[in-house]
Amino acid sequence: MLTQIINGIIHTPSGWMKGGSIIIDDHKILEVSSCDLPVIGAKIIDAKGMYVAPGGVEIHCHGGGGRDFMECTEDAFQVAIDAHMQYGTTSIFPTLSSSTLPMIRAAAATAEKMMKDKYSPVLGIHLEGPYFNLKMAGGQLPENIIMPDPNDYITILEETNAIKRWDAAPELPGAIAFGRYLAKKGILASIAHTSAEFDDVEAAWEAGYTHATHFYNAMPGFHKKKELKYEGTVESIYLIDDMTVEAIADGIHVPTTILRLIYKLKGVEKTALITDALAVAASDSKTAFDPRVIIEDGVCKLADRSALAGSIATMDRLIKTMTSPEVEVPLFDVVRMISETPSKIMNVYDRKGSLEKGKDADIILIDKDYEVRGVMAMGRIVKSI
Repeated sequence: MLTQIINGIIHTPSGWMKGGSIIIDDHKILEVSSCDLPVIGAKIIDAKGMYVAPGGVEIHCHGGGGRDFMECTEDAFQVAIDAHMQYGTTSIFPTLSSSTLPMIRAAAATAEKMMKDKYSPVLGIHLEGPYFNLKMAGGQLPENIIMPDPNDYITILEETNAIKRWDAAPELPGAIAFGRYLAKKGILASIAHTSAEFDDVEAAWEAGYTHATHFYNAMPGFHKKKELKYEGTVESIYLIDDMTVEAIADGIHVPTTILRLIYKLKGVEKTALITDALAVAASDSKTAFDPRVIIEDGVCKLADRSALAGSIATMDRLIKTMTSPEVEVPLFDVVRMISETPSKIMNVYDRKGSLEKGKDADIILIDKDYEVRGVMAMGRIVKSI
């Protein structure tokens, strides 16, 4: 059965389009038309003058709805994903914090099973660790942090095709070889939880690390060693023009002034917005998967307040933060940073990330107050206006 969305302001790759419509057949976009005349036999969805945008592609999210992806079960995955979909996420790469090898295998098996369903929003697994600099662990479980070992990661990656991204600190022994192996396998290698300076970051880039995890978080900026000054990971990433970044746009993990700076220097094409949400997001729960974590001031923290540990954000909060007077990014660009850019980073732009003929029907409706009022994923209504 055909579905037609009319009476909206449509986000297209060339700009906003008024007076058009989107025609959907099953889970695909059949046409993005400049005409809004009703199609005979189509179910009509009236957008009521709202913005019609591609759905959010979440590339860094640990859980939601009271469940964590580290539980590794299909039930936990489904509850967390369903919670986030109510707020504009239509595709997701479930994230595991630094985990044991059995946990990684279990999560990958769950993802593989879910990915067999053509309607599933799960596009693969993101592993945040365990190959990190212990001094920059932040909210990661320190007992799970280890050095890169090819006997482990090669074995795991030969067992599964579900892992699409893996993060590491490039200064660790063996991390450069790890990055080369990921690049060879077509898996996104990302810099994270690191104290890398420019030489480390440049070597990582040349080895295949093309992305930076939660930019500005768990990485140093400009600093001194005795009387001399050194660039940090942050400045090094800025100096590599083509390295992409992701920012936790909850207004807490990264100050609004820094969000403006990232937008100004890295730009829309190189910046993805993420929630880095924990289980407490989109939930009445006050308990995180990690017992060390508390929720305070609208964010997750370690109980000793030594570090932030993740967010309680959902996709709509990213939109509202970036369009706020403190950041003032145009909605058109914000939509690109939650959809197009992460899709390109994760190499799924052929089917996700924009409203174009032949792509998956992942669509959100945003009102004039930047609230997400309607959600469609793979042509199915998730949240009705």
